[in-house]
Order: sequence, then C-alpha cells, then structure tokens
Amino acid sequence: MFINFWYPAATSADLTDKPVKVRMLGQHVMLFRDSAGKAHCLSNVCTHRGGNLAGGKIHGDCIACPYHGWQFNGSGECVKIPSIGKDGKIPARTRIDAYPVEERYGLVFAFLGDAPEAERTPIMEIKEYGQPGWRSTIQHWEWAIDYKRSVENGIDSAHNEFVHPTHGFSGAREDYKLNEPEMWTDAWGTGMRNRRLAPPLKDEKMREASGRYDNAVVESSTGHHGCASVWTHIHPTPKTFIHQYLFECPMDAGRTSIYLINLRNFLDDPVHDGRMMERNEVVAFQDRDILTALEPTLTPHNMTRESFVIHDKTIARYRQWLDEWQSRGWRIDIEKVERDRQTVAYAIPSPARRLHKGWVLDAVPLLPAAAKAAAE
Repeated sequence: MFINFWYPAATSADLTDKPVKVRMLGQHVMLFRDSAGKAHCLSNVCTHRGGNLAGGKIHGDCIACPYHGWQFNGSGECVKIPSIGKDGKIPARTRIDAYPVEERYGLVFAFLGDAPEAERTPIMEIKEYGQPGWRSTIQHWEWAIDYKRSVENGIDSAHNEFVHPTHGFSGAREDYKLNEPEMWTDAWGTGMRNRRLAPPLKDEKMREASGRYDNAVVESSTGHHGCASVWTHIHPTPKTFIHQYLFECPMDAGRTSIYLINLRNFLDDPVHDGRMMERNEVVAFQDRDILTALEPTLTPHNMTRESFVIHDKTIARYRQWLDEWQSRGWRIDIEKVERDRQTVAYAIPSPARRLHKGWVLDAVPLLPAAAKAAAE
C-alpha cells in the first residue's frame, strides 16, 4: 500500500449530518461536513486517549470526541478541551492529521500522504462526466482481494475470453488468438488498446441500442492511473461507447474498496440505469470470483514467480511503476504495522507534518526509499 495518492473515501451522498468512519491504507480515517457543507477527512484517533472520533458528534465546523469531548476542526487543530475550561491553553501537540479532500464524480477523494500540493498525483480524469449525451452511474463493492491484483485484472486483455462469457467465446473457437496490444505510458500510468471478436450482447435492449446482432470486432482500451485507479473504454460499435472508471482503495492488505463510475452514450434515460448496473455487477462478480481464488493472495513482488507472455506487458509495466513509487519511499511497511497493531496507533502522514513537529501519533512506517530517490 502506498501513500501520496488520491483515494476514494465515500460517495458525496454518504456524508450527511453524521461523521463517517472509513478504513483506508490499513488505518481508520473519519469524514464529516462542516457548517458550510465542506467535506473534511481526519485521522480517526483522538490524540488524548485514543478515542474513536467518528463515534462523536459534529459541532458546527468541528468533530467532538465521544470520550472526553475534545473538539477538532477540519484542519486537525484541537480547538476545545472542555476539562481545562474556556481560558485553558491548548497544546499544539494535540493536533491530528487532516488530509486534502476533493469531491468529483459523486465521490469524496482524500489525498493520503504528505506530499505538497505541487507534487501530488492528480485524480484520474473523466472527461465525459457531465457532458451532453453521457449517462453515469456509481456502484460500490468491498471485496477480500488485493487491490494490486484487481488493477492487474483490469488491464489484462487476455482474461476476457475466459472469465466473461459475454466478452468472448469461452475458449471454444479454434481460431482464437489475441492480437498484440498497442501500449503507451504517460506521467502516472500505462495504457493499451486492442481489438477482439465478441458475440452480440444477450440483453435485447442493449443489443437494439448498439445495433449489433452478430459476432463483431470490438475495440477496447484500458490502463491504470497511479497505483489504484483503472479506466476501460469499450466500443461495441463505432457509435456505442461504454467508458468505465474504477477508483480503488486498499482497506487492508487483503481487502479493497472499489467504486465504479460507468458512463454510456446510449440508453441514456435513467430508466435503464438498473439494467446497466445489474450487468456491471454480473461482470464485476465474475472478476471477484477469480481474484478471491488466486494464490498467493497478494501480488508477487518478483515477476519470476509467474510466467509472463506478450499480453502481460501492461502488467509487467504496472509492477515496475510500483517499484518506482516504492523507491520514492511511498510504500507502507505493512508487516511492521501488523506487528504493532495492538500496541501502537499510527496515522497516515498528512502535508502538515512537513510544517509542524511534535505529533502524538507516529506516522505509518514506510519502506526505505532507494538511494537515488532519497538523494533527489
């Protein structure tokens, strides 16, 4: 798991008049809206005696710990300690980590890391979102899988033929062969484009809307952005498009929270949302069932532990990206976190840690940066 990326924490609709507790990167964070409706994300551990902040109440622009009533604002500053009275001096060391928040696409994103704004990885862009002619839906799942395995599955062009009956012929065609993908790399990820033969859609409404009644060559492209976001563009015909965006967040090493933003340029009446979401879930659960049975559960660090062929080039490149981000010192030392779980409360480091010293909670331990990256 890596710090210094934007991760989906909740849907905008999830944040009402009560705080929300979310598991992210092996730690608990809490989210709430202030009196102006602005969303905030804080470390969930009160610096007094370890209270569960999400179990407290919102007081105007602050969250009050349910244990002793200490109040923290959206910047993580402790602004009230009831037991010392209104004139008591509040120590600066009482502050907690507060994470940058952005709301986009109906989701609340939190930047979990200490990188300054100019150096932060951007949130994966959805250019079609909100544009005329496009209809969007949101779906959410929490699965007992490794998020890296999920990302690799998303950028794996060869699995469709066998995992998804509607995407191919389940290996029944003797002439089946996947063309070599066209691959490219940008500043934060790798993408690829491919074409494959696929049967017509079984859903009558979708088949009518696409105008495809026979086997046809389908163009698709996919790629990852950062360590935990995946985009997939499927074009069943030259005029009918399905564009999907997966925003994922590891809850723990073996559990992942997944938000799917699905956009389509056909059947755009909301009455068809249920049909599309049901179809998305069928396909998603086919992936889930494969991923939950993989061995080992976590993605191997060493690529020699698996046999790769030409269509695994995008996956190999993704693992190289992971190595690059680890070399920057962004990878959490999960083994140490697990060893310390019952005796140490950690916090994901926030940008304020570069400005202030004297924190009650230790930042999550990170694996050492590579010598070259550390020197830069």
